[in-house]
Amino acid sequence: MGRLSIPDIFEKYENGERLAMLTAYDAPIARQVDNGGVDMILVGDSAGDNQLGYKGTLPVTLDESLSNTAAVSRGVEDAMVIGDMPFLSYGTSLEESVKNAGRFIKEADADAVKLETAPYGQTTIDIVSRLTELGIPVVGHIGLTPQRMNQIGGGYVQGRGDENSTSVDALVETAQQLEDAGAFLIILEAVTEETGKRVTEAVDVPTVGIGAGRHVNGQVLVINDVLGLNETSYKLSKQYVDLNSIIGGAVTEYVSEVKGGNFPGRENTFDPIYED
Repeated sequence: MGRLSIPDIFEKYENGERLAMLTAYDAPIARQVDNGGVDMILVGDSAGDNQLGYKGTLPVTLDESLSNTAAVSRGVEDAMVIGDMPFLSYGTSLEESVKNAGRFIKEADADAVKLETAPYGQTTIDIVSRLTELGIPVVGHIGLTPQRMNQIGGGYVQGRGDENSTSVDALVETAQQLEDAGAFLIILEAVTEETGKRVTEAVDVPTVGIGAGRHVNGQVLVINDVLGLNETSYKLSKQYVDLNSIIGGAVTEYVSEVKGGNFPGRENTFDPIYED
């Protein structure tokens, strides 16, 4: 049957079906996420602090993102795979932006790319337009944009219209510009529920929220948060299992068995030379 396509996504959207998206960064987790029935997998630059050991997303390189996306693509059969373009892999020039986006499609087998967009971010909107013209599907991303964290000054909720937060109107207009440029889906991160509702009502493409409230067309979460692999919990997320404890217990048991001489046993040995 193949992976979910843009027409498939729009059919679900037009039928009022909620869209489910999760992040993944490697083939084994991607396979599990795909088998779980998600519609889309985002290979986020959130790999920076969730997989690669960085303090945030800014250090993530294009090559790291391509490698992660290719690994996820090899593990996925049904879900759409979206490659997240990392900081400064787009925007420096139109030519370089197109070239780098194309690598996600040609080399990493992604189905689409995602770009963060500042309020009224004309440079990014122009890139979205050119990519769409060339046949590279684009997901927009507005609200809290982590690649601009040094400029924003922190993880402030957007849509409040104060000194640390852009206005709802600015986010609505930016979403409309992204739609006009060809984005087939828009992610809203860490925005007021009013923002999520107004953007969703203002555009004719699906909206997917992460901390955007209940009135968007779908949801996305970071897989490490869902699985309980992070030490920090976030209001916008939900932990469904505590893998930190499970993995920690398994490692402790393994170390105990090795040090106690209980592993490997006869059943783990090729041509054992004596009976236990």
